[in-house]
Amino acid sequence: MKKLFIIFLCLGLVGCATATVRQQDIDSWVGVPVEALDTHSFFITVPMIRTITDSGIEIRNYANGMNLSRCAGGAGGTGVGNFVSVNAFSNCASGWYGCNNLFYIKDGKVVEYVPRGQCYTDETVQPEPRYLRLQEFRTGSR
Repeated sequence: MKKLFIIFLCLGLVGCATATVRQQDIDSWVGVPVEALDTHSFFITVPMIRTITDSGIEIRNYANGMNLSRCAGGAGGTGVGNFVSVNAFSNCASGWYGCNNLFYIKDGKVVEYVPRGQCYTDETVQPEPRYLRLQEFRTGSR
């Protein structure tokens, strides 16, 4: 069990060391139609939580992460004559490790992209040209 905990700890430290959010990746979403987000090959693969504020701002959280847990325990016993005394204990801890990709949307366009948590961005999270091709098919301008 200790080896498993050490592996999770090392993975977590590696994740912390490589967690980098680039400003150009964040800025690339400003003003982009929400259809680009709806058709993005990465964001459609992670769970999304959608909230709408009283003022009409839509907030989407694309939560990319995993639950980690570990347990440790022990037991022992002693015998004296016909009596056996046994004691046991266990201790468990769990938590969520990952990135909350928050998108703020107003009037069908992304106003802001805010990654929070253990996040890493690169060009793969920027808007893909796919939504432009799909828009052409929808409007029949192709």
